[in-house]
Amino acid sequence: MSRVTPILSIEEPLLFEKSRPGRKGYSFAKLDVPLALPSRVWADVESRLEIEDFPEISENEVVRHFTRLSQKNCAIDLGLYPLGSCTMKYNPKINEEIAQRKKFTQIHPFWSEAFLNPALRVQLELQKLLSAITGLEAFTLQPSAGAHGEFTGMKIIQAYHRKRGNHHKTKILIPESAHGTNPATCTMLGYEIVSIPTNPSGVVEIQDIQALLSDDIAGIMMTNPNTCGLFEIHIKEIADLLHERDALFYMDGANFNAILGITRPADLGVDVMHINLHKTFSTPHGGGGPGAGAVGVRSFLKEFLPNPRIEEDKNGNAFCVEKSPDSIGRVGGYFGNFSILVRALAYMLSIGTKPDGQGTYLKEMAEAAVLNANYIRQRLREYFSTPFDRTCMHEVLLSDESLAAFGIKTNDVAKRLMDYGFHPMTVYFPLVVQGAMLIEPTESETKENLDEFCEAMISIAKEARENPDLVSSAPHFAFRKRVDELRAQKHAKLRWVRD
Repeated sequence: MSRVTPILSIEEPLLFEKSRPGRKGYSFAKLDVPLALPSRVWADVESRLEIEDFPEISENEVVRHFTRLSQKNCAIDLGLYPLGSCTMKYNPKINEEIAQRKKFTQIHPFWSEAFLNPALRVQLELQKLLSAITGLEAFTLQPSAGAHGEFTGMKIIQAYHRKRGNHHKTKILIPESAHGTNPATCTMLGYEIVSIPTNPSGVVEIQDIQALLSDDIAGIMMTNPNTCGLFEIHIKEIADLLHERDALFYMDGANFNAILGITRPADLGVDVMHINLHKTFSTPHGGGGPGAGAVGVRSFLKEFLPNPRIEEDKNGNAFCVEKSPDSIGRVGGYFGNFSILVRALAYMLSIGTKPDGQGTYLKEMAEAAVLNANYIRQRLREYFSTPFDRTCMHEVLLSDESLAAFGIKTNDVAKRLMDYGFHPMTVYFPLVVQGAMLIEPTESETKENLDEFCEAMISIAKEARENPDLVSSAPHFAFRKRVDELRAQKHAKLRWVRD
């Protein structure tokens, strides 16, 4: 057994349970003005001066409570976070420092553009860089997440067809290996989904596309690299087929980290794409946000971008534009999650320009991510099943097929991995593979980190064959042991109730 790291096993009570009457975590100076009670404006509105059953706790107990909870948690600052399809890379602290500067935190979007120019300039420069690396001429930074970016991009495609009178185009092609939010987005917009099967090699076949193409196809949503961690090798031919029928190509760019600087989506025929800035460019990811799902389009779709757009005048000043009558309208408040945009630009600039001035090191970043994933694939292919035993992109896909004879499933492997101090990989996704284990190391990890993870996985594979009960009853060192997950879902306790 390699590294075994016991996690704090003490059950941490809720703040409500630690509460004792009369304790306080704050102290204020005596008021030197009269206490303002609720005004008559609120007379008919339910109001309160105190919160019933609100915890009464001292400051040090509050600090210790949340510190202990944080020690039970996993974080990219503690170690490898192998969530496939999530790109949990290290977040450089310089990004945080820059985003917290007063010139960015002490401004308001309602101010005059003359005072906002530094903030608008940050967004303009980010848009320019995104255009350079994707080949797409125009961007909006308003969407607050990847799925939000998908909705925005597909809304633009819908607006394009409506303006051209293509009301008969009611269907969208979506591969089985796409992200699950893709069909949800299309359904929200009223499109009918046409599913494209995945071939034994993990990609879509050109002949399957040809068989499904018809005049009522409005476009395709393709995740590339796809959720199997593989590059869609027929993407250019597929784009050409769609364009022949006045259908558009939407690329889900959530996995952009694998091809960044290596190929430009526009050169492959992509018309619209979103980029998860909170993944590809390291800004905080997970925990529900904040995020940023920037959307780029070809020039002929620029008029449909959300208003306001940020552009540059003849004097080089950044300013807002709200003039396109064909715009799909706002999709977010103000200019999106601005602090995330600052962090993304800081990350891109910190990667650096090559000494010869010919491009940046973003390509090397992507190549390192792909190399790391393939290193893991090569080390683990002897111990776990590899559904698509070929060179992968930024993430490697394994399955539990080889462990089935010993009664061990993907869920068991994931829970046992916790005993080794690692957050589990993404499990049971993509759905096209039974018992999937999707692992993405990103470019952040050293060979030593990868070896430590691989040794833990190899140990688990051996345990599954030699002592399967040890694996099937894991985790053993977590403060919360294995629970009845089905019961937890159906009878969830989401609110504390005093006994």
